[in-house]
Amino acid sequence: MTETRSTVIALQAAGLQAIRARVLVPPRPWRGDLARPEQIAPDGDWTTWLYMAGRGSGKTRAGAEWVHEQIAAGCKRIALVGATAADVRDVMVEGESGILPTSRPGARPAYEPSRRRLTWPNGAIATTYSAEEPERLRGPQHDGAWADEVGAWRYADTWDMLMLGLRLGAAPRALVTTTPRPTRLVRSLLDSETTATTRGSTYDNRDNLAPSFFDSIITRYEGTRMGRQELMGELVDDVPGALWTLLSLDELRVQAAPDFARVIVAVDPAVTSGPESDETGIVVVGLGADGHGYVIADRTCRMSPDGWARRAAQAYHEFEADRLIVEDNQGGEMVSFLLGTVDATVPIKRIRASRGKRLRAEPVAALYEQGRVHHVGAHPDLEDQMSSFTGEGGDYDDRVDALVHALTEVMLDTAGPGIW
Repeated sequence: MTETRSTVIALQAAGLQAIRARVLVPPRPWRGDLARPEQIAPDGDWTTWLYMAGRGSGKTRAGAEWVHEQIAAGCKRIALVGATAADVRDVMVEGESGILPTSRPGARPAYEPSRRRLTWPNGAIATTYSAEEPERLRGPQHDGAWADEVGAWRYADTWDMLMLGLRLGAAPRALVTTTPRPTRLVRSLLDSETTATTRGSTYDNRDNLAPSFFDSIITRYEGTRMGRQELMGELVDDVPGALWTLLSLDELRVQAAPDFARVIVAVDPAVTSGPESDETGIVVVGLGADGHGYVIADRTCRMSPDGWARRAAQAYHEFEADRLIVEDNQGGEMVSFLLGTVDATVPIKRIRASRGKRLRAEPVAALYEQGRVHHVGAHPDLEDQMSSFTGEGGDYDDRVDALVHALTEVMLDTAGPGIW
């Protein structure tokens, strides 16, 4: 028994040592070995370094290594800002290319998630923030900042709050790592004289990505507008003929909505549920007391029928909706039966789309043109789909379809027959 226990302890110690070796000790130096030129901070007198590149291109590793260099150079207070609190924790701090796994021996910070803080042995502190809570940046001061995926930030004024607090030290600087989206914030950073920009693509980092990623994702999006943005790292302008533009959505964006007279959850179900299938569009829309429409949430997903049905029912309860409407062109009565099986308390209205997608979407687009629809915060995936939607074949339109159904229900469909 003693021998067996000793063996177990020895194996546990060996396993712990292997984990520490893997987490704490990078295999090779960053500068001059692993890093590509665009992943190194540029020379010159800049305030913001914008590293804009495709997914999987190594933006997170570049950000983590830049933070390590700032700490080593004497930076004492750093802000770490991501699209959500989970993104900061799971990507910027604990992710495979984040701050903790890329720390050097003797320079690994202590992480206190409950205090949103990392503390280095030399006393330097990094505090984590979510772009969903810009007010948390009101007051704190920093001499450095790493802002990740600003193109997907829910509230653009998070950047203003961050900049107003970047006032410690002789020359405070910020690094922005993001996949490009032609939002007002991204364009303003590109146009600023104090911004230094480097670019990269997914292909630059191909040796470090799983072959399955290229076999599936690259094959599906290569050569498309989405591929140019998400893979090549291009800032793609609005699509000619699209019913919406990101600029117009920005102009109508609000941070909060008034009291609602109605709330609708709309579902555009996918026909299949495999990894290559379409997503099930789930969009939540409210009719304000002011008569305007407000897009509250986008819960679109790629799940099994049971999975998306539960997600839709959850959204119904979370936002205290009046009803759930679902397009049943594909599933017929089976869709309603599935939703009723998951949660029989959810009132369901079935609708059948009898006109073309563009014809259905044009009246809703007209509401936006009249300034009568607003997005509460940002919904990047939905808005990307909207700004590229032309109604022609080949559009990814699951989110747009759900949006159109919801806004038609609360603002246009006064007769309520359940059929377009």
